[in-house]
Amino acid sequence: EMLPLLNHPALHYIVEEALQSSVYQFICITSRGKSSIEDYFDSCPELRSRLKEHQQEDLIADIEKIIRSSQFTYIRQADQLGLGHAVWLARHSIQKEYFGIMLPDDIIQGKTPALEQLIRIARQEKATIIAVQEVPSECISSYGIVDIKKQITPHLFQVSNLVEKPDIKEAPSNLAIVGRYIMSHKIFSALEEMQTYSVGENLELTDAINNMIQNNEKVFAYKIQGIRYDIGTPVGWVKAIIGLALQHPHFTAPIKRFLAERETQGSFLYNSSKNIEHSV
Repeated sequence: EMLPLLNHPALHYIVEEALQSSVYQFICITSRGKSSIEDYFDSCPELRSRLKEHQQEDLIADIEKIIRSSQFTYIRQADQLGLGHAVWLARHSIQKEYFGIMLPDDIIQGKTPALEQLIRIARQEKATIIAVQEVPSECISSYGIVDIKKQITPHLFQVSNLVEKPDIKEAPSNLAIVGRYIMSHKIFSALEEMQTYSVGENLELTDAINNMIQNNEKVFAYKIQGIRYDIGTPVGWVKAIIGLALQHPHFTAPIKRFLAERETQGSFLYNSSKNIEHSV
C-alpha cells in the first residue's frame, strides 16, 4: 500500500479514486510495522517548511487536499487471518449500510472511477457487487473466479458461486475477482457464522460471499471498465509506473522519448547523458 508510484504511494491513488466516487470516510486495516500509513495521512509542518524553503510546496498540495476532505479510522489487525478477517474487524464502524472494499495492490485507471462504477450498479440492483476482469487461461489459477448464474448485460452478471484459484480445467469462467467490492452489511453475519467453525484458520471473504449466496442473497459481478495494474508483482509494478507516467502531464514527454529512443543509437544504452532528465 505504500509502494511508490511516480510521486505518490499506491494508497494515495486508492483514496483519490474513492474521493472521486464521493466517498469521504475511510477505515484502514493496518498491522504492526505499518504506522507509515497513518503518518502519511497527517499534516507535517516540518515537511511543509522544508518544501517551502526549496519552493516545492506543490508536492504536498495533493496530500493536504486529501487530509482536508477525508476522515480516517485505523484498526489494527493483530493476526493476519485473511481478507475476510480484515473486513470483519470493521464491523462496529460500518453498521447496517453498504460499504466499499478497495485493495491497494490493484490500481485501476479509467474515465469513471472504478469504485463509482460499482456504486452505481449497487444502487441499481440493491445488492453486493464484485469487480471482475477477464483474464487469460494461464492466469486463472492465480485468482478467485466467478461462476455465472445469469448474464444481465454485456458487463453485468449474477453470481452463483465463487471459486478460489481453480485449475484451468475446473474454472467456471475466465472472470477474475479484482480488488474492488461494494458489500452489503450482511457480509458480517456470514463472517461471524464462519468464524465459529474456523477458529485459528484464515477467514476468507470469498467463502463468506458464498455463504451469503447460499442464504439467498443476490451477488453480482461487474466487468470493470478501465486499465488495471496489479502492483503485487515486479512486472505489474513497473507497468503501473510507466502507464501512470504516460497519463501525467509532467512525465508524459520524457517517458515517451525514452520509449521511442530505447533501441536506437541515441538511447541511454549508448549515450550516458540520456540517463539524466532535468525537465521534471
